Amino acid sequence: MKTMTVHDHETPVYDIVFSKDYRDLSAAVKPLNISGRKVCIVTETNVAPHYLTEVETIFSKEASMVTTFVFNAGEAQKNLKTVENLYEHLILSGFDRKDFLVALGGGVTGDLTGYAAATYLRGIAFIQMPTSLLSQVDSSIGGKTGVDFNAYKNMVGAFHQPALVYINLSTLMTLKDNEYLSGMGEIIKHGLIKDADYYHWMKLHHEEIMSRDLSVLEELIYRSVNIKRIVVENDPKEQGERALLNFGHTIGHAVEKLKNFSMLHGECVSVGMASAAYLSYRLKFITKESLDDILETIRLFGLPVSVSGLSLSDVLTATKHDKKMDAGRIKFIVLKPEGRAVIDMSITDDMLSEAIGYILSCDCDKEAEE
Repeated sequence: MKTMTVHDHETPVYDIVFSKDYRDLSAAVKPLNISGRKVCIVTETNVAPHYLTEVETIFSKEASMVTTFVFNAGEAQKNLKTVENLYEHLILSGFDRKDFLVALGGGVTGDLTGYAAATYLRGIAFIQMPTSLLSQVDSSIGGKTGVDFNAYKNMVGAFHQPALVYINLSTLMTLKDNEYLSGMGEIIKHGLIKDADYYHWMKLHHEEIMSRDLSVLEELIYRSVNIKRIVVENDPKEQGERALLNFGHTIGHAVEKLKNFSMLHGECVSVGMASAAYLSYRLKFITKESLDDILETIRLFGLPVSVSGLSLSDVLTATKHDKKMDAGRIKFIVLKPEGRAVIDMSITDDMLSEAIGYILSCDCDKEAEE
């Protein structure tokens, strides 16, 4: 079992535990003093058959009472109605401010449970137990919680730090290939914005990552989590540096919404990164060779660099509804070069249109074939 601690300035806030099973879970939750407290495990229909019984058994030995809340899997359930149903379950189960929620699942479960924890009785403790690659390296870390509103991604939310993050690497073995590879979108992003050596390391270990070699995955996930930890410690409320984590997300979220969430989040981020990398090239921040390498790396891990069936004007309009707008201007993240990202507030609609057109016209795929 490896651990990492997230701090607020000098003060430890919560631990991140890396394990290859759930045998260390009991020891990990001991410092939280859940003895005599109620615990509600929140999960969804795809995850529950694999892990709910084991996790429920472990918490039953620590807590005074354990209850479960299982919702239908999918992004479509990440809404205020599901949160309302969870509130009612907690009220009927007699949960008070000193009780705990446990988010057992991927990013949808973690975001939704975290938001419920942030708002139920003005805030109760919760534990993140991410089961997807994407949630392990990204959404479970940093305290961002939220739900979608009328197809607007994460439009309603709150900052609420978990009491513990417990990452069981073996849960990645049960993921479908596309769900597993979706997480690589965020991992490639981490290397591109903060650590060029890590970016090149993952390319060198492509085969082991694709085959889900647990020893390589442990290092991959540890390094990605560490990058996110450093960023969120420096900027917990996204007032500055943390915005760099949105590389690929402005256009990616627009694509995700317009595709009605039929594409996985990491796939949309990958398309968004291709567009942002192209814009970085057009601004002369990176070379054509760097652009080509980024596109090739995204493809190497089975992710898309283009999207069809959308109009440029619709994507451009959707980007204007991005929650990261600042006084009507988009905080667009560009590369300068790999391993270093910056916020650019000067991106015009014409620049955005060109970058969007690049991934809609499949110019990036045509260039790869030449």
